[in-house]
Amino acid sequence: MTVTKVDLRDTLFDEIGLNKRESREFVESFFGKICLLLEEGHSIKLSGFGSFNLRDKPERLGRNPKTGEEVPILPRRVVTFKSGQKLKNDINKNAFHLNRLRIGN
Repeated sequence: MTVTKVDLRDTLFDEIGLNKRESREFVESFFGKICLLLEEGHSIKLSGFGSFNLRDKPERLGRNPKTGEEVPILPRRVVTFKSGQKLKNDINKNAFHLNRLRIGN
């Protein structure tokens, strides 16, 4: 399932009671802040959810899968996500209950 910024905006409008403009500004500000901090090289921890971290990948040789030709892959930064323990526990707890329903226990 894909969750869009519009979905988040609508949830803030429907469930929290912010108006559409406030909801849109909140979502844009939230993601804008995350992007800005990552661009500046910071890691971001969302308590109870997980952490976004930057990882530098060095230059390396890759291979074009069609031609087999070696091509250099330039160094770059990538964003990684590591889920927090609470999120892991919630997912596993829900998976356990769903499996019990499927099995019929």
